[in-house]
Amino acid sequence: MSRVGKMPVAIPQGVDVTIAADKISVKGAGGTLSVASSLVVKVVNENGHMTFVPADESREANAMSGTLRQLVNNMVIGVTKGFEKKLTLVGVGYKAAAQGNKLNLAVGYSHPVNIDMPAGIKVETPTPTEILIKGADRQRVGQVSAEIRAVRPPEPYKGKGIRYSDEKITIKETKKK
Repeated sequence: MSRVGKMPVAIPQGVDVTIAADKISVKGAGGTLSVASSLVVKVVNENGHMTFVPADESREANAMSGTLRQLVNNMVIGVTKGFEKKLTLVGVGYKAAAQGNKLNLAVGYSHPVNIDMPAGIKVETPTPTEILIKGADRQRVGQVSAEIRAVRPPEPYKGKGIRYSDEKITIKETKKK
């Protein structure tokens, strides 16, 4: 059995988990999230702990038990604490400004880049060179962060561009004559 799938998911106070035949819903202070349930995994909710047991001995059932467990765990964490990604802008004149659910970027193009945030995602700019993306859905927060980074990824010679705050850029050496 999957090592991840063996561990139970603790359900904290204030979080409501609904298990239906086709989906699992988690509702809390951060919102409501749901994931499609799998037929090869039995989900049991007892005494504030959820367990995920493979329905049979197949390799697919074993893998899906760990996957489903981690997806539900991420949903529980998302509706209680939420997820956050931090991006940093490096470059002369590079700046970001959040206005409501829009992000305006000035990253060296002849025009400003405006990005609309999807529902459930909040964007903040504590300083003009920092972007904070927050939300309850871990996958969505990561996807929006990747899309913002793709506007101007860091280049390898000076390191200019949009990067994750913990990302390390290896600077290449320029050509010598």
